Amino acid sequence: MEQRHFAVLVVGAGASGLGAAIRLAQAGVGDLAVLEKADALGGTWRDNTYPGCACDVPSALYSYSFAPNPEWTRAFAGQAEIRAYLQDTAARFGVTGKIRYGVEVTRAQWNPRESRWELETSQGPYSARILVAGTGPWHEPLIPDLPGLGGFPGEVFHSARWNHGYDLTGKRVAVIGTGASAVQFVPEIVPRVARLHLFQRTAQWVLPKPDHPVPGVERFLLRRFPALQRALRGAEYGVMEALGFGFRHPWLLRQVQRIGLAHLRFAVRDPALRRALTPDYTLGCKRLLMSNTYYRALTQSTVDVHTTAVRSVSGSRVCGADGSVAEVDAIIFGTGFHILDMPVSARVFDADGRSLDDHWKGSPQAYAGTSVAGFPNLYLLLGPSLGTGHSSAFTIVEAQLRHTVAAVTRTLRSEGTSLSVRPEAQAAFNAEVQAALPGTVYQSGGCSSYYTDVNGRNSFSWPFSTGRLRSQVGEFREADYELTAL
Repeated sequence: MEQRHFAVLVVGAGASGLGAAIRLAQAGVGDLAVLEKADALGGTWRDNTYPGCACDVPSALYSYSFAPNPEWTRAFAGQAEIRAYLQDTAARFGVTGKIRYGVEVTRAQWNPRESRWELETSQGPYSARILVAGTGPWHEPLIPDLPGLGGFPGEVFHSARWNHGYDLTGKRVAVIGTGASAVQFVPEIVPRVARLHLFQRTAQWVLPKPDHPVPGVERFLLRRFPALQRALRGAEYGVMEALGFGFRHPWLLRQVQRIGLAHLRFAVRDPALRRALTPDYTLGCKRLLMSNTYYRALTQSTVDVHTTAVRSVSGSRVCGADGSVAEVDAIIFGTGFHILDMPVSARVFDADGRSLDDHWKGSPQAYAGTSVAGFPNLYLLLGPSLGTGHSSAFTIVEAQLRHTVAAVTRTLRSEGTSLSVRPEAQAAFNAEVQAALPGTVYQSGGCSSYYTDVNGRNSFSWPFSTGRLRSQVGEFREADYELTAL
């Protein structure tokens, strides 16, 4: 009979879930499984297959430190290459066989009598002493509730659910949203469509992207001399941390803005279009974007930039809040994800049947972005208050995994125990984060971003250095937890 109870269950087989499975297995936790609702691993790099999809963090930094990849073919790797890296790494560290595909967790509740998590899934019940959620914030597409959208007669899809079966050639297309995904796919589709209407609610800062092919000789040297690879990763980390210093000292980023303005002036000669594309807030207040082709694509005669939000859809017309109208055959949303209202938070319940959503009331909080008071033996990866505007998600996850693995192994040493973060430790951590945020560009940059939750609180951003994140979040302090015996 198929095993249904485990010491540890990991939910999600993306970068964070796979990292958890690898690190736990290395720590001697053999009784674990990874539940993945899709039919393949890869997480966001499985789901996002839109044209031009690539990383905006340098490749050497966008990988596990314990599994460096000397084979990146570009300085900023593309989606297919990143997904292949995750597949290869999972196989290399022997966790592929731990993954159970097609198992979607619909509910997880803590049972204090048994000191375990009880899960309802699409494939029946599971249970575990410890639950690790690697579901990630870049997971569930955010599609605005536009009046009339349901009556649109053409094709509609989100960039994270790209319809490769629909031929855009010769079509009139509306793109709604100008975030990281749109900046990548718009230049790819402009040459194919008859007309592209870009609805831009807010102009974005777009810096030139220092991307280039990695020559074969460089890849050979990185393979042959691992110290070179470590040096490259260290150099890229240093450059990104220098940028991160600016996020904590916004006056510096206002100097970096000059690069963005020069980039815009060089690519866009039309003064009216250039004004429309010039942001009115400090660089870094929203997610940092990089592209060498986006601005140039918007200068094409087949592109109309509508500097407005979309008000509604009427038949085949997309109607802007400023009264502009675009008659189109297809609508593509580049509107991002449910970042701070992650679907997992409505599915995880404490002993009293209250969900994470019920506890958070729209403002996610966790201790070290990882543990939540009232939810014993639960660890969230890429949780609240850990987002940076400049560094790699792998760096954040690895810090959390040092903390999580230490907590898990401590718990498993004592049969029937549970580990729960003390409410006062969680409150102190979040108070420290919130006190530091006003001095950062995230809070003082003069923009509205997905970093801010429905209550107006920044529940996303980490206001300190990445070095501090690695040390503070990575440290498991047992005194901040309460160990309870069954």
